[in-house]
Amino acid sequence: MNGFNVIGKIAPVHSREVRNSSWGLGFEKLDRDVFDPEKAYDRVAELGVKWIRIQSGWARTEASEGVYEFGWLDSIVDNLLARGLQPWMCLCYGNGIYDEAAAKVFGAVGCPPIHNEKQKTAWHNYVVAAVSRYRGRVSRFEVWNEPDGVWCWKHGPNGTEYGEFVKATAAAIREANPEAEIVGGVQCLYDYKWLTDVFETGAGDCIDFVSYHGYTPDEKMGVERPRLLGSFCRRYNPKLKIFQGETGTQSREGGAGALREGAWTPERQAKFLARHLLAHFAEGVEINSYFSCLDMIEALNGTVGDRSSYLDYGYFGVLGADFDAEGRATGDYTPKPSYRTLQVLAAIFREGVAAEPLPAWFKTGMRSPRIMRDDDSGEGLFTYGFRKPEGGTGFVYWKPVELLTSSGYESTVTVEIAGVEGDPVLVDLLDGTVCELPAEAVEPLAKGYRRFLHLPLRDYPMLLAFGNFIR
Repeated sequence: MNGFNVIGKIAPVHSREVRNSSWGLGFEKLDRDVFDPEKAYDRVAELGVKWIRIQSGWARTEASEGVYEFGWLDSIVDNLLARGLQPWMCLCYGNGIYDEAAAKVFGAVGCPPIHNEKQKTAWHNYVVAAVSRYRGRVSRFEVWNEPDGVWCWKHGPNGTEYGEFVKATAAAIREANPEAEIVGGVQCLYDYKWLTDVFETGAGDCIDFVSYHGYTPDEKMGVERPRLLGSFCRRYNPKLKIFQGETGTQSREGGAGALREGAWTPERQAKFLARHLLAHFAEGVEINSYFSCLDMIEALNGTVGDRSSYLDYGYFGVLGADFDAEGRATGDYTPKPSYRTLQVLAAIFREGVAAEPLPAWFKTGMRSPRIMRDDDSGEGLFTYGFRKPEGGTGFVYWKPVELLTSSGYESTVTVEIAGVEGDPVLVDLLDGTVCELPAEAVEPLAKGYRRFLHLPLRDYPMLLAFGNFIR
């Protein structure tokens, strides 16, 4: 940040030090054994996130009828908890010993056990066993993954079917642990007809949360999604809370999975992460989870016995990986720029920090010597105010230019803010650089207002922090 004196960096916070946070990370697909969790645990805990989404893996756990082998999942849960991370569990997928169709699909992905009574009974028994086993360690259970998509409901998405499945699964969860919290929806697409069919079954009365997955290059939809979903849910159950279970993008071109067509780079991935996660966080979602911890194969549409069908590499991770011949993630699991960005967000926006509108507006017609023209007008910027429970205020802003059609945006902006106390610092939320403002950049105005002149404006979030906001 030219013209601003660097005075430090945001220090990482280990997950053990975090008491209250909405930040989460995906640790999925271990039901298909696609990476080595032992090499990822410490890296993830050093991010300072709190909530970790894992998948239960019915097919991996019950390979013989009525015999449950939970050892692999025990290790994951216990290793996460030992590092101050809190797992929440997506109950999925199918099982080939009860379903001929599922036996042909790698990981039995997208094969719900709903077609006969034997399948339904086996699923009920498995859910009871899993929830009972992790009582006291895992408190939130999610019903399936993206059931509105054909990749995860392979015989064709059906909201009524899924609603009845939620009700049956919720009954099994409550049987095993009446205090457990249940998550439904897990919706990826924007099909509100499907969601209406889900809720018309009465499924909304059996759950505590509705989760959604947001894959779009534009964070404006990230803002609209929880608002629309919240309004929708209030029609059926006003007590339902909303959280975001997956959002993310690739760090390179040529990957498989969501947003795969884009010309993504490591820098664009980091900007995407900062913009999207802050937009969701400012909407007050209960959990705000990035997908995912590591580069790995997508493994959603593979066929058993055909390795080439599931060697579909996704590069969503904040950790990079190599791959062996079987598609398993190997190497050192190296942090990308997005890793540091998530680490910075998790360190600052925790322990009760919440969005709170600030009396702030942008001053137009101010000539900026650094760019030799007027400041950006501020029109169309994303802006959010935040406050700590014990004081300290933050003002976040960025220019929402399209990431895939721009190599970066640089300008300046002048903002006037009232009711903020303490010496301000400016934080680059992409890498955590902290700068002091030069004296000429701060102008006191009447009645408690201050003007902050010619602040750097980028296509990713900058933070103007006051008081103890970043301490």
